[in-house]
Amino acid sequence: MGKVVLQDAYNKSKVALQKTSLGAKIRISFLIVALILPFLPFVSDYILHIAILIFLYMILSLGLNIVPGFNGLLDLGYVGFYGIGAYTSGLLTYHFGLSYWLIIPFAFINGAIWGILLGAPTLRLTGDYFAIVTFGFSELVVLFLTNEIWLTRGPLGLPGIDVVSIDLTLFGGPKWEFIGELPYYYLAIAMVLVTLFVMNRIQDSRLGRAWFAIRDDEVAAVSCGINLLAYKVIAFAISAAFGAVGGSFFARWVTFLSPDMFKFWESFLILCMIVLGGMGNIWGVMIGAVVLVSMSEVLRELLPLLGLPVEGRFLAFGLIMVLMMRYRPAGILPIPAVAAQMRAGRVKRKKVKPVVGMTK
Repeated sequence: MGKVVLQDAYNKSKVALQKTSLGAKIRISFLIVALILPFLPFVSDYILHIAILIFLYMILSLGLNIVPGFNGLLDLGYVGFYGIGAYTSGLLTYHFGLSYWLIIPFAFINGAIWGILLGAPTLRLTGDYFAIVTFGFSELVVLFLTNEIWLTRGPLGLPGIDVVSIDLTLFGGPKWEFIGELPYYYLAIAMVLVTLFVMNRIQDSRLGRAWFAIRDDEVAAVSCGINLLAYKVIAFAISAAFGAVGGSFFARWVTFLSPDMFKFWESFLILCMIVLGGMGNIWGVMIGAVVLVSMSEVLRELLPLLGLPVEGRFLAFGLIMVLMMRYRPAGILPIPAVAAQMRAGRVKRKKVKPVVGMTK
């Protein structure tokens, strides 16, 4: 009887595995590789550091993807929310010694509040006007962090931020501090998985469908009863909140903050990840983060060997984006709706040949 039950369970699991899509198998394989990566013999602390950086940019790019990818709005000020989250974490730790696990919800709420404060009065703007406003916001954040020395220490930076720890002393247990790259590596994986789960749930929800309707055709969305301003503000708040969460992790990982870490280049880099991977495609955005961060580190090592300045990698990024816009404007893994819009736009730009010999 027991053998029959075991055989039946085995057959059911085999059938379930066969029904699993190829994409799901690939994603599970990548997760398994990520989990065992630190224990491979060739993996050093440097490789783990780069992997953590990739995971961090995955969180940031997934958060930003809500605005341009789901709603069709160009946001150039995302680094401002990133900096707000980082300094929220750093200041609460520096002055009050709060635990990282308490700071995460603070950073999330603070980022969402600033997203609402910026989005509510500006999301009535469209196109280039909205992009300019968001760019101005990011520059104002950097100026505030630089000049308000009484709060942020300005150009001196914010040193001495505590590392992440798991404190069980209240329950009579020990206290574990995160030392080295390994614990942060697994923490980053956990945060990426949570972000990925939330994004997938949002994408398949009524909220996500409303965002897609706004992105595809605002007039049609309004005719269906969708409040454009309300849904855009919600999108901006959620996007800003995830940017702040990424910033809070960054602060506790590097244990030092400076306003120079949150310049406009960061917003541009995250936006490039989204465009490269496929605007609106969750998995494409993650691939974009892997490609650009990995390429940045490879070029950082390669260019000095060729006698070229390290800053030349920015030129390489620009060249990649030009080639993508020319030959694959919808990204590496485009969603069908965006790809169709890109193809339609290219068809409309084609010149119509005049008909010769037309008579009345």
